[in-house]
Amino acid sequence: MIQAIDRAAKVLQLLQGARHLGITDLAAALDLPPSTVHGIVSSLREHGLVAKERGGQRYMLGPTLLALSNVYLDTLDVRSRALRWTQDLARRTGLAVRLGAPHFSDVLVVHHVLRPDDTPQMLETGMAVPAHASAMGKVLLAHDQAFRAAVLARPLRSLTAETVTDPSALAALLDPIAHRGWAAEEDEAVLGESSLAAPICDARGDVIATVAVVFATADGPAPATVLTALRDTARNVSRELGGTSWPPRAATAQDRTG
Repeated sequence: MIQAIDRAAKVLQLLQGARHLGITDLAAALDLPPSTVHGIVSSLREHGLVAKERGGQRYMLGPTLLALSNVYLDTLDVRSRALRWTQDLARRTGLAVRLGAPHFSDVLVVHHVLRPDDTPQMLETGMAVPAHASAMGKVLLAHDQAFRAAVLARPLRSLTAETVTDPSALAALLDPIAHRGWAAEEDEAVLGESSLAAPICDARGDVIATVAVVFATADGPAPATVLTALRDTARNVSRELGGTSWPPRAATAQDRTG
């Protein structure tokens, strides 16, 4: 691994999620001298990957990353195949819809359809969702053994009182999810927010993404019609990607041990 690139990547990771940090904060998090971190940040600023607050001393992600992320999203076949189906799901359910794909130990929201109403909402495309605290993440963890290993290899952060932070307890939830073909989450990442998610598979039968509906916990539980519409959407997107059967096959004990 090239040290300079590794350090620059860690700076960008620390600044993700609209975080604004100063050189001292970054240096403490990276366990590096402030002068070293200042040099890294200065190089990233020259390429537009990091920007400095106007009139301040803290740094945030820069505009070049937005351009690069848009290029990345445009190249995702699953996103282009899912556009009309996710729009239809939002219309059928009246709920916001997220399309997610695994990204390190998180789920990256690669497409977001706002609720079809007039309430204020924020577009979430590009947002990273903790895998262990989301319905989307649980779906991917239930089907993708490499992703499961990556997530369980590090401590599970507590986000609310409902977050499952014990690896064994989380692992125990995953096999039932794989067998029934959907996952649920209630107040585990954000208080007052719940979701349901279902897997999307490709022509090889591998689960490569997940689609979810998001609703206020106070409005739950979601009716059976919402789950039916969600599963229909996951099945239709999978067919668009060449999937011949849905839901995907649950992994066996032999699959998990190799």
